[in-house]
Amino acid sequence: MNKIVSIGISLIILLQGANIHFNDLVELGQLIEHYQFHSEEYGDGFMVFVSKHYGELKASHSEKHQEEQKEHEKLPFQHQTQCAQLLVFVLNTDSFINSRSEIPVATKDNFHYEMSYSHIWGDDPFQPPKHA
Repeated sequence: MNKIVSIGISLIILLQGANIHFNDLVELGQLIEHYQFHSEEYGDGFMVFVSKHYGELKASHSEKHQEEQKEHEKLPFQHQTQCAQLLVFVLNTDSFINSRSEIPVATKDNFHYEMSYSHIWGDDPFQPPKHA
């Protein structure tokens, strides 16, 4: 069961990374039907079909064939996405680590802490208290 869940989550992450939505997988039948229509009607191969609907021939194909516009809207992978990423590169980290400030650092502490040596919690650091 764990392997199935792991494989499922991995597939979801892979599909999201490739920007493939669940609706695109459902609409693959429309893509196959429309490809068969193009191969019978116009004699297009698969690469020409992809170019007409997703590539450089898309604008000219949609201008020439306005009657197919409703079928083109049902095809998968038609969604528009925008991605904004902020990338930050720090090339020389030594200058940040070894830099000294000109502002004097105050050493006056505002707290007091004494280490308790009682064995209330036992030897492990994450044991809950046993005495309330």
